[in-house]
Amino acid sequence: MEGLRVNGRLGQVNYGLEAMIRVRIEYFAILREHVGKSAEEVQTEAGTTGELFDELAVRYAFPEMNQMKVALNDEFCEWDSILTEGDAVVFIPPVAGG
Repeated sequence: MEGLRVNGRLGQVNYGLEAMIRVRIEYFAILREHVGKSAEEVQTEAGTTGELFDELAVRYAFPEMNQMKVALNDEFCEWDSILTEGDAVVFIPPVAGG
């Protein structure tokens, strides 16, 4: 398959073929409480960090949250960042406190 460079990252172009990739996900705060674990590896057809979050939100019935952040391979990124095999994704909910 050809590669597509998005946000400086080389990802796969999926031309309608269902390609599964394995990614590692870390959860913090309320998401960790909701999922019941701090990390997991999943196989997904999601192509972006946003699609992955949507998939997991359905699986785990995440509560509606504003201002969620996402990091990909230890760097904050946009929700349309391309996922590739072996990526590490961290979803960071807003933190309340004082």
